[in-house]
This record gives sequence, structure tokens and C-alpha cells, in this order.
Amino acid sequence: MEIWPAIDIRGGQCVRLREGDFARETVFDADPVAVALRFKEQGGRRVHVVDLDGARDGLPVNRELVLRIVAESGLAVELGGGVRDEQTLADYLAQGVSRVVLGTRAVEEPDWLAAVAGEHPGRVVLGLDARNGRLASRGWLATTAQDVIQYATRLGDLPLAAIVYTDIARDGVMKGPNVEAVGRLAAATRIPVVASGGVTRIEDVHALAGLPIAGMIIGRALYEGTVDLKAAIAAAHDN
Repeated sequence: MEIWPAIDIRGGQCVRLREGDFARETVFDADPVAVALRFKEQGGRRVHVVDLDGARDGLPVNRELVLRIVAESGLAVELGGGVRDEQTLADYLAQGVSRVVLGTRAVEEPDWLAAVAGEHPGRVVLGLDARNGRLASRGWLATTAQDVIQYATRLGDLPLAAIVYTDIARDGVMKGPNVEAVGRLAAATRIPVVASGGVTRIEDVHALAGLPIAGMIIGRALYEGTVDLKAAIAAAHDN
């Protein structure tokens, strides 16, 4: 199972939000590239990077920083935030990003998602962000009436690399992951699922590792020291 340490970028800095709220931000490091290098030193092989400014504005605001992480860390980079057109997607992939997470437009325009997934098989990730089981979009600022499980069942056999499932209420608040919801989603689709939000202790890593999912994203717990990256990698057998 893959462990994806998270780097969320806002204003050029490495930050964490609580429940996706831009007003509840904690700055953990002024240099996201240095953070990626530390993850590599601790045994990480990949990193999940979010351009928070891009997610809010719909543009690749922190593109240069993202590409520096790609070039200087040598890690496999999964990038989300601010990718709402095919050219931006293609540019990131051509410049070394391993895979790109699509959220807002992919949720709002499923035909577009199908087209770009077919154009870039195995390199497009669908970000499904849920608040009380309902899909959220536009940097988590809008919540739809769409049930996330029902949406996932309609994806069929799209050649997606994965679905990153985030339970917004668990994101950045150190309450533990919604293991039940992650399990339901994994049972509803044949697309690999990556869990995001809530991992707080090594026991949470073990709990998620017991599900039929492809991986998990760990953020605040790594920065606050309640989960050790090396221990998480060992617990998930990410080797």
C-alpha cells in the first residue's frame, strides 16, 4: 500500500488547513521543496502536492514551486489544485509530474473527465471530496447534492490511476480517518482508492491498511509528529 506524504502550498509556503477552511491555516514551513527533501530522507518515494491557491482560483498559481519539487526531490509527485483544462494537465505531465488530480471540472463535467482519462491513461487521478457524504468542489467552497458513492459507481472502467477520497470533516483536524466510508467507496468501484484525511496515529495507518485500497495520504500528523513517516511506510508495507 502506498504512503503519500502531503504538501499543501499556499502563498508559496507549506501549510495545513482545518476542514479545508482557508481561514484556519497553519504554516509549517516556508520552503515546500525542503519539506519534500525531508520526506525523501525519511524513506518516502512519493509526495502528494496540493496547490491550494490554484484550487481556489482555478489556475496553476504555484506551478514553479511544484516543478521545483519534481526536479529537486526526484520523488513521484501527484499534483492537485488549479488544473481545470487539458493544456495545464498535459503541461504538468510533460514536465515530470507523475499524475494529476482533477477535482472541480471532473466532477462537474464527467464527459471531459472521460476524455482526458482516455488521453492520459493511468496518469489522471479523480479527487472526490465529500462533506457529509456529498461531493464538494471549487476548493471545497461548494457542496453539491450528489452522493459520493453513487457518483463513484457510475465511473465504470475509466482508465484512472486512482480515486483520492477526502472526508473534509476529517481533514487536518486529527480525529482519525472515516474508515467505514473509505471501505464503502472501495467496494463501490474497481478503480484504486487512496484515502485522505484524518490519519492521526500509527493505528490509523494499520486500520486503513486493512482495507482493499491502494494507499493513503498523510498530512498534519507528519508535521505535528504524531505519525513517523518511516513507521507508516513499514506499517503499510510500502516498499
